[in-house]
Amino acid sequence: MSIAITRRIFTVDEYHEMARAGILTAGDRVELLEGEIVQMSPIGSHHAACVNRLNRFFTMRLQNKAIVSVQNPVQLSKYSEPEPDIALLKPRSDFYLNGHPKPKDVFLLIEVAESSSSIDREVKIPLYAKAGIEEVWLIDLDGQRVEVYRSSSENSYTEVQKLSKTQQLSPLAFPDVLFDLQQLF
Repeated sequence: MSIAITRRIFTVDEYHEMARAGILTAGDRVELLEGEIVQMSPIGSHHAACVNRLNRFFTMRLQNKAIVSVQNPVQLSKYSEPEPDIALLKPRSDFYLNGHPKPKDVFLLIEVAESSSSIDREVKIPLYAKAGIEEVWLIDLDGQRVEVYRSSSENSYTEVQKLSKTQQLSPLAFPDVLFDLQQLF
């Protein structure tokens, strides 16, 4: 005899309501992925330093061409609201005060992985593709490489590149902004 277990799937609105009610707090390292509240890994110093370097680089180089959003939500759908390490967003005068950015607002998402590369690769990146995010970078700190995902198609990307730390990379939206990957590691 097998017992069927039914999971309770949450919407983004219900997820926000849990935060307003104090069920989820600022100290909880969680994200809403496909209706499930997922516990995320703690952020180590190598991870934090990489995010800080990316933030500084893009803020200085892009100035008013994009909003550099650090570890803030992006609402992909009614059931998914991840918090990528870096999101390059289309500028808006309200800085997204009236709602979290949606896929149409995103130039580039970046995930930095120290211990979470399998979740990023197997769960988050397919969600980004499904939502139509055109470009995602996965910075693999342990492997000292950057995986570049471009051209979303259903649940995957048709163009995937793996770059070593000795190479350079530019976002599709800003081809004149060249990033030396050695700076990340």
